[in-house]
Amino acid sequence: MSLALYRKYRSRSLDEIVGQSHVTSLLAQAITQDRVAHAYLFTGPRGVGKTSIARILAHELNGLPYDDESTHLDIIEIDAASNNGVEDIRDLRERVQTAPVSAKKKVYIIDEVHMLSKPAFNALLKTLEEPPEHVVFILATTDIDKVPETILSRTQRHAFKRASIEDLVTNLRRIAAAEHITIEDDALRLIARHADGSFRDSVSLFDQLYSGHGDQTLTVQAVQASLGLADEDQVGDILEAVLGGDVKTIARRLDELSANGIAARVVAAQVTDAIRHRLSDQPELLPLLDSLLDVHQSAYPDLKLLTTLGLFHGPASAPVATSPAPAQPVRPTAPKAAAPQATSKSNAQVMPETTKRPAKKRSNVPSQPFDWDTLVAYIKAHHVALYSVLCKCEPEHEGDTLILYTRTAFYKKKLDDSKYRVLLSGALEELGFGHLEIETRATTKPLKDSQAAKVAAIMGGGEEVGVDDAA
Repeated sequence: MSLALYRKYRSRSLDEIVGQSHVTSLLAQAITQDRVAHAYLFTGPRGVGKTSIARILAHELNGLPYDDESTHLDIIEIDAASNNGVEDIRDLRERVQTAPVSAKKKVYIIDEVHMLSKPAFNALLKTLEEPPEHVVFILATTDIDKVPETILSRTQRHAFKRASIEDLVTNLRRIAAAEHITIEDDALRLIARHADGSFRDSVSLFDQLYSGHGDQTLTVQAVQASLGLADEDQVGDILEAVLGGDVKTIARRLDELSANGIAARVVAAQVTDAIRHRLSDQPELLPLLDSLLDVHQSAYPDLKLLTTLGLFHGPASAPVATSPAPAQPVRPTAPKAAAPQATSKSNAQVMPETTKRPAKKRSNVPSQPFDWDTLVAYIKAHHVALYSVLCKCEPEHEGDTLILYTRTAFYKKKLDDSKYRVLLSGALEELGFGHLEIETRATTKPLKDSQAAKVAAIMGGGEEVGVDDAA
């Protein structure tokens, strides 16, 4: 019977612990300086190493070697979930008075200490207040709020943190190398992302995937299939359809995922995760992120997800109101002398003259017709930051003017920045498109294309009526 990977590659010393250096460095220093406290409290989420570090600490402060098979009479583990009564703690109080058999300290590790009953906590409190010199308590809990303040005040508390994606990947890569397992880096990151910051969960998931694929290379697709996840490209298509108000594409993609056995709640979680990574560049998705949280509580998650995505009205789907153009100045005309007998023609009202704006002169003549794809490819190769904004725009070329529909005011502000304008104008001239006046509009293209018309098309057609048509 093979040993599970998370047990086989469990850390054996404080130096081997990954991701909790803020705890292990203090504990190692306390052992070196012989300043070990009489009671410790380890708090944090599950699977981050609280119990493992408690065992390592118990062995190292006694100068004992540690491995999974090692047992020692002076290191006692108690599971508070099943030994939570007052009689269990009273029995412990009697046993702590006995001196260690062979070790320097007798160490009691109480796991899930928050499960103790109130009388049991009261019984433990007395021992923590006046512990024998030869005893060290290490308490561990995933729910610090259920531990009484009286207990907290009598322990040295260490807060464990969730493991970062990079720490989890580093640990998994070390295990893969030791086991001679071939796995793609993106697959490692996908496993790490779905481990919820837990070392134990990430290794268990890795072990499960490897056992099911034998000697084959573990790919992203294999991980997605094993976890029942949607392809990242499909999730990206859904988000782009949401931003573009394309309800038809949203519905089609969700139907495809459902047909492949991917649950709506899983899709909602993946879309939520994708939005979290895009928020810095697309803050308009924040309201959608909030709405997606309701999918998990819905009795009909499929319909809830469809309506949440399909009815999203963010800044991208609403045209930004523009202020009217200022009136042109009117040049006053000198009054004319009245004629003695004016005819009807001479009595005609003289209309004021308006100033005409001089026609703009182009700095150079284009050597080739404008092509949007060529421009975007050039920007991608030479100006990555500008490309991240430009690729989300829709163009319209009218004579000497290039209109960019930025969809949101956020991207319009970016393109209106003088730094980006200089780069964009330079690219146009470098490609031989000549000098084009660049106009940005914080809406989608065209302005008349409404969300209602798109929904009507999905429902079997319908005629869109504009404001001007109704007048």
